[in-house]
Amino acid sequence: MRRMIGIVGAGNMAGALARGWGEPVLATDAGSGRAQALVEEVGGESLGTDNAELFRRADPIILGHKPYQLEQVAAGVDAAGKTVISILGATTVEQLQAAYPGAKVIRAMPNTPVAIRRGVTCIAEGGEAAVPLFERVGRVFVLPEALMEVATASMGVTPAYVAVIAEASIDAAVRAGLKADLATDIFLAALAGSAELLQARGGDTLAVRREVTSPGGSTARGLAALERHGLRIAFDEAMRAVIQR
Repeated sequence: MRRMIGIVGAGNMAGALARGWGEPVLATDAGSGRAQALVEEVGGESLGTDNAELFRRADPIILGHKPYQLEQVAAGVDAAGKTVISILGATTVEQLQAAYPGAKVIRAMPNTPVAIRRGVTCIAEGGEAAVPLFERVGRVFVLPEALMEVATASMGVTPAYVAVIAEASIDAAVRAGLKADLATDIFLAALAGSAELLQARGGDTLAVRREVTSPGGSTARGLAALERHGLRIAFDEAMRAVIQR
């Protein structure tokens, strides 16, 4: 009989994974009550703050607590023979192995669209055993651990960046005369179609831009305005800000 997935720290990302997997879980938290709320939604059992019991009964175990709690959580549990999957930011495989010497440790970083099974998860090399689990909630990329921080800065933040871009575009359309609900529907429909078009073009951003940009036309003027106001510089600065903790 397959053991239940265990989740230590039922925060936003861990909760998104549980919703995407769509099966009962064992969950703990630090006293916030979020574990209970999560299992009421997806099924399973909240074990309160009892991480030792969770490690005894679950496999694999997802570490979704705060990174600074790594040693504290590990000190109170027996992980021998278990698969421990960390979704902790800026926590290396070496740190995980030191905290859980008797376990199979895997470093992974998903993004929140895993909740609707359209997520992206990056897994550090050596953690290929977790690929099937995360493929259930989206696409998976296995890469050298040295690139995990850059990958996180690229895809982990994307939902928030897209939300800000959507908000800015919708607000601009409202200021220009569209009602908010109509502006929202139009932008989201255009965004979804544009993403699919980019995929259909094999990620060729230049080809997609050329298809819609006539010399001296409205799209050209809009793109020039974005460049003039530092769009690319803003994304470069955001990348540096995310990587430099």
